Amino acid sequence: MDLATIIGLGAGFFCIVASMYASGGVVTTYLDPASALMTIGGSFFALLMNYSIKDMLAIFKIIGMAFKVPDFGEMKIAESLLSLSERARREGILSLEEEIEGVESAFMKRGLRMVVDSTDPEVIKNILENELSQMNDRHGKWLKMLDQWAKLAPGMGMLGTVQGLIAMMKNLEDKSRIGPNMAVALITTYYGAMMANFLIMPLMGKLAGHDAAETKVREMIIEGVLSIQQGDNPHILQMKLSSYLSPESQRKLEELHPAA
Repeated sequence: MDLATIIGLGAGFFCIVASMYASGGVVTTYLDPASALMTIGGSFFALLMNYSIKDMLAIFKIIGMAFKVPDFGEMKIAESLLSLSERARREGILSLEEEIEGVESAFMKRGLRMVVDSTDPEVIKNILENELSQMNDRHGKWLKMLDQWAKLAPGMGMLGTVQGLIAMMKNLEDKSRIGPNMAVALITTYYGAMMANFLIMPLMGKLAGHDAAETKVREMIIEGVLSIQQGDNPHILQMKLSSYLSPESQRKLEELHPAA
């Protein structure tokens, strides 16, 4: 579990609730079913008009990924690429065939199989980069959905505000309705702003970070696979791979492959 997401969500709600009491209010003051129906329900179904039911059901699974710490295994992949490079230099490219099945990354496995099959380097590069591009497009679709939801929620909140004001203006003679209608008018805007700025946009940022991390690992794999096919010296490959790693991981890689 991603503690940063969990702590941020929990501590954020605590700060919001604490501020309610600090300002002299209580939680129930800010609870309004009509406002929730307008902002949460309204924005959800407005988003549904843009996408399919399948996509809308899947978006909750995507949001759930923001609560997990992804492990793309960049260090393990770098070590594996270096080991394969060293073996290819000693025994030839074909010697890698028996090692391919032990590779965990399906993306890396496909690249190495094309290397063993003597596929043209440009073809390998195009295929792997196209697969990476398709992955980014898939991730981008979900991020775009969340971005649209973050825009729709405040919009529905404003619509609820106008709706509440209209109801209030039409019933000015009934003083007992002024308070409830004004509450709906203000709370819908409050809910919409909270949905967008406290929930959807931060989760979208976390998922965008996951996409960037996975993209970097796949770029490293492409660099490594092409370097192995070209027969680069393992030391050259190590320098290429190190550029994708953090300083700490670079030191570990150097310790594990001092003679690379």
